[in-house]
Amino acid sequence: MVKVRFAPSPTGYLHIGGARTCLFNWLYARHTGGKFILRIEDTDIARSKKEYLDEILESIKWLGMDFDEIYYQSKRFDLYREYAQKLIDAGRAYKKDDAIFFKYDFANVEIDDLIRGKIVFNELPKEEEVIIKKDGTPTYNFSCCIDDALMEMSLVIRGEDHISNTPKQILMYKALGFKIPQYAHVPLIMSEEGGRMSKRYGATSIREYKQEGYLAQAIANYLLLLSWSPGGNREIITLNEAKDIFEIKKVNKTAAAFSMDKLNWINGEYIKKKSPDEYIALIEEYLKDKDFVPESTDKDYLRKVLLLFKDRLSKLSDLFVRARFCFYDDYTYDEDTKEILDRNLSKEIKVLADKLSGITNFNKEETEKEFREVAASLGLKPKDLVHPTRVALSGKKVGPGLFESMEVLGKEKVVSRLNRLIDYWDKGTDANG
Repeated sequence: MVKVRFAPSPTGYLHIGGARTCLFNWLYARHTGGKFILRIEDTDIARSKKEYLDEILESIKWLGMDFDEIYYQSKRFDLYREYAQKLIDAGRAYKKDDAIFFKYDFANVEIDDLIRGKIVFNELPKEEEVIIKKDGTPTYNFSCCIDDALMEMSLVIRGEDHISNTPKQILMYKALGFKIPQYAHVPLIMSEEGGRMSKRYGATSIREYKQEGYLAQAIANYLLLLSWSPGGNREIITLNEAKDIFEIKKVNKTAAAFSMDKLNWINGEYIKKKSPDEYIALIEEYLKDKDFVPESTDKDYLRKVLLLFKDRLSKLSDLFVRARFCFYDDYTYDEDTKEILDRNLSKEIKVLADKLSGITNFNKEETEKEFREVAASLGLKPKDLVHPTRVALSGKKVGPGLFESMEVLGKEKVVSRLNRLIDYWDKGTDANG
């Protein structure tokens, strides 16, 4: 039976690196028909917190993964002490200063890493190591060794930052007469600049990505592409599709570069793929506790606004900036609109406002027809009016389709905002004037 495990420590939230390690373990188990074990490494009683544990479990489930068994190291302390005593009895460990030390039997250690190939360890950094601390709790290498052996892990898939722990654990395996598992050390995830990930470069928790409006399927999809590829230049793939073709040996051994642009693109693609009803349900759930949409907002109007932005979002939180003008009039003209506003077209915009106010059926087809006729009658190209009109309606230089936006906002709001821009030009008042 193939068995793999993910072993998070509840001393912090689940971050991108840990989530990818979890995902690769889950995929390997599901691809091989094996078992995926979740082992909570909560031996640090002081730093382990329930809120972190709850978030880790919730994030794993949110990303679309399940597990077959779960263990808590804090409930296994007697077991670790039992095996420490066995080492003492065998002359391989000893007590000193209320702690138990393991005595390494120095030898070259060699492993055939499924990702990195042969790795040879010629020496160890020290002769002995604490395995049971003064407070009776086990150290990482010892508890990890005991659990991986007793839980019959056939393959240990973990980050390459654990490579230095591998020879120590193998020597403990040998001292206890345990069967040694195979290893696969996945590369680290770096920033695009090649340095360590930071808050600025993606090193935030899965929880925070969820709060920002990233979709679980998109996060999981992107994590898959960090050091693994489904082939054929394919970039959009679900976990269900990936588990049928995932092979740990095809994981790249070089560090993966985390790209927010790539993640945003993938997330945007998943948003686009949603049906209108799926998208509306998703975003209404997201907005539920955000206090963004005024309580008086008509449901039909809200739906129209949300659909207006469906194909323009990288993440759901983009709405807070991009769609604000649809709900509130308190916006100012963005700094990058200055070049547009430097050209005073108050007379021309006045003509447009008057013409639009006369439209009975205020839809995108009628507004575009009238708009183009006004531009032609004034000797202007349509784009000469498009830019100032967009700024008038939203305060922004770019946005969704102008005529689609007009239809959603409605005649009264459109004409009012055009007149406000006219006042800005004629009276020199600010955007709220």
